Formats: sequence, C-alpha cells, structure tokens
Amino acid sequence: MMKAVCLVSGGMDSSTLAYYAKNEGYEIYALHANYGQRTETKERACAKKIASLLDARDFTEINLRYFEKFGASSLTDKTIPVDTFDPARAHIPNTYVPFRNANLLSIATSYAEANSADAIFIGVQALDYLGYPDCRPDFIDAFRRVISLGTKDTTNIELRTPFIHMTKTDILRIGTDLHVPYEHTWSCYQNEDKACGTCGSCHFRSEAFRAIGKKDPIPYEVD
Repeated sequence: MMKAVCLVSGGMDSSTLAYYAKNEGYEIYALHANYGQRTETKERACAKKIASLLDARDFTEINLRYFEKFGASSLTDKTIPVDTFDPARAHIPNTYVPFRNANLLSIATSYAEANSADAIFIGVQALDYLGYPDCRPDFIDAFRRVISLGTKDTTNIELRTPFIHMTKTDILRIGTDLHVPYEHTWSCYQNEDKACGTCGSCHFRSEAFRAIGKKDPIPYEVD
C-alpha cells in the first residue's frame, strides 16, 4: 500500500484531506504540530480522534513551541486579540503564523523520507484566505523543488495539495461525500469549548455549512 504523511491539525480542511488520502488508497501517517496555538488542546484531541478513525499507521506529535517565542501572531501571542472576520480587510490577518507552513513541510519531508512515504498531503487552500503567503500555489511549487533537491536521489516524495484551488464549501462537499465526522474537528482560532463564530476560520466554516444546507455539528457562541 502507498504511504502518505498527512499534516493533521484537527481542523476541517486537514481532516477532510486525511479522509481524501485514505480514499485514494494511501496508508496514513498522521503528523500533528503543537506550536503554542490558543486552541492547542482541542486541536490535538481532534487530530488524534481523526487519526484513530482512519486507522492511521502512525500518529506523530511534534513540538514547535518556538513559535510562541517568535510571536507576531494572535494564535501564539495571547496579548494580541484574534482578528474578527472583515471582508474589507486588505492586509494579512494577524492569525498568520510567520512561515509556519514551511516549517511544517520541512518536518513532514523528514518524516516521509524516514518512513519511505510516497506523498505528503497538506490542506492549504488559497481562495478563502487571500494574503496568506505560505498557502499560495507558487510557494507550494517552490517547496516541491526543495523536496527534490534536499532528499536522497532515490527518494521520490510527491507533495499533494488537492484543495489549493478550492473554497471551504468545495472542501466540505468532498468531505460530506467521504463521510468525514466533522463533529470531531475544530476550526476556531480563539476558543476550545464553543467556537467563537467571529474569527475568520469560524466565518468560512459556517458559510460553507450554510452553502450546502447542513448544520455544523460543533457548538458556537455566536451563530
């Protein structure tokens, strides 16, 4: 069976991605990062549950708490209020964690090469979160080159980003067809008990469920 390292945050996109990879015939090696994010405990629990439901071959947690020391993001610096969703915002939301995806993909590449995996799956998507530089197709293409240059000549790892040109609604439709248990996922940037309903991540998730005419199974403070 083909092997895939799936970056599983516990969120809607990465959970759908893991189910997508499983459906494509891959054995799942789940990789989860704890980097001091506000909802770290909830995300970890969701990621573990999704990996368990998928009968993942392995679930590996990594500690990237140096992001807390770097700061400059409302996800890792509790003194910075999380941006609420603003459709008129022209700048990058303060929920952006500087160069996070490059860090994650570097570790995923090490994990994949060590386990002779065939692919790495990451759930980046560029349509909803315009302005996140490490979600852009050009960045992904550049990292494919990095993987090729930085691994053994006998290593062949494909970097898969099937959702990169999709909206959250597109992803949810795929996940619904794959019977992803969204009650075991978490998207809120701010809370761990009830989703705030006001951050960008809550907004796009809620809009996606409304668009397909289904009720989101997680609780919200603000509907």
